Amino acid sequence: MPRPPGHGPGFEVRRQKIIDTAAELFARRGYAATSVNDLGRAVGLAKGALYYYIDSKENLLIEIQARVMTPLLSRARQIAALDADPLVRLRLLSESLLTIIFRRLDHIWVYEHDYRSLTGAPLQKLLGQRAEFERLVRGLIIEAGERGSFRAVDPRVATLQFLNLHNHTYQWAKPDGRWNAARLSREYCDTLLRGFGAPGAALPDVEGAAEAFKRERPGLPLDPEAEWTVVEAHTPS
Repeated sequence: MPRPPGHGPGFEVRRQKIIDTAAELFARRGYAATSVNDLGRAVGLAKGALYYYIDSKENLLIEIQARVMTPLLSRARQIAALDADPLVRLRLLSESLLTIIFRRLDHIWVYEHDYRSLTGAPLQKLLGQRAEFERLVRGLIIEAGERGSFRAVDPRVATLQFLNLHNHTYQWAKPDGRWNAARLSREYCDTLLRGFGAPGAALPDVEGAAEAFKRERPGLPLDPEAEWTVVEAHTPS
């Protein structure tokens, strides 16, 4: 949430650190069981000083949810709009989702477990963001079916399969473990795309296309928290 002008350059850095610490505490103890005083002790601030950086405990929950959904949804829209086979876009979207899961494990835990503690407009906004992300996945699945790549799967069920396979990764993933987002995305998508595949249909080289995308378009990273740099095509004079 933007703050009024007048804060020093370190204000936002400190505020983001408080949000990250809150995510860690909420993930470990639970949102309801963690008090503002608990958070104050964790960041070394008295309650009054803590409120200089945050508006309320619920606002911290809003900020944690936004840290995940705002960049992820923005990147998902961009990937869905690419001029590429829908199976390739599903693969890129998969890696993008897993990238933020691996980086923000505590935030994802809070996102999955405590979003219902939100109320009013913040809850409705979050539910709308979740629904839009699901629509983007479902749209790619429907497009793949229309092209003949997928058998006649129920798009809703197929979307839930995609989401369930990815969204539970936070429960066991380790950022420094043997799996990273790219490798796990390859495994997940190999299972999903082959399982959804139409009998006899020749699936494109999805993995090769995904690797080519990352190699040839470094200005369009799959990391949701990185900016996309669109390079204008050069037109000879």
